[in-house]
Amino acid sequence: MREDAIVQVASGVHLVHGSDTNWVVLSDGDAVTLVDTGYPGDRAAVLASLRVLGHAPEALTAVLITHAHNDHLGSAEYLNRAFGVPVHLHEAELPHARREFLHQVSVGQVMRQAWRPGVLPWSVRALRAGGKADVRMTRPLPFPAPGALDLPGRPVPVHTPGHTAGHCVFHLPDAGVVISGDALVSGHPTSRVGGPQLLPAMFDAEREQSLAALGHIEGLTADVLLPGHGPVHRGPVRAAVQRARELG
Repeated sequence: MREDAIVQVASGVHLVHGSDTNWVVLSDGDAVTLVDTGYPGDRAAVLASLRVLGHAPEALTAVLITHAHNDHLGSAEYLNRAFGVPVHLHEAELPHARREFLHQVSVGQVMRQAWRPGVLPWSVRALRAGGKADVRMTRPLPFPAPGALDLPGRPVPVHTPGHTAGHCVFHLPDAGVVISGDALVSGHPTSRVGGPQLLPAMFDAEREQSLAALGHIEGLTADVLLPGHGPVHRGPVRAAVQRARELG
């Protein structure tokens, strides 16, 4: 794991950069919540990030998944089976996690965009990391109750459909942080701009819903954004949303 892969943004809140995707470690003493799990090929890095932060996988209280694309769901089934860690998603995302259907960019869609700078190198890395692997879950769970979850970090799920039907961001009100998954990112290898933005449209199941979902993020009180792709973004989340809207 490279030296700058783990970024602390608040007490007990760390963003970890994997292979073109991020996950978040929330800790409270010896207990840990993991938000997203990278690609299947990131498994060793996920476990290493826990170890570097002083935690064994057995310390995981729960895994929370923003959405069930392979680059976020990658090791969820493994952590559930190997360590008995419950994995929670929004109720609308459960059938997606079980792979009753798949709302994910296809190889054909990517190839039609291969002329764009960055798309082909990214697609090769994604395939090597397990972008088309079978990561379906057998026992995904809905969030146990509305509002703040009784887990390290006290994350509050906020439904932000569009990228997928059950996409959620997680608000950490006490830390002033939003874990935004793919609803609002700060960069991507297939994008030529940096800073707050939506992912390129080919990645969204419903683009208009993705734009509308920015309104759910806009009202959250936070000045740190931890995206599924790109670096930590510091500044009012409201301003980040406004910039993403301007870029479309």
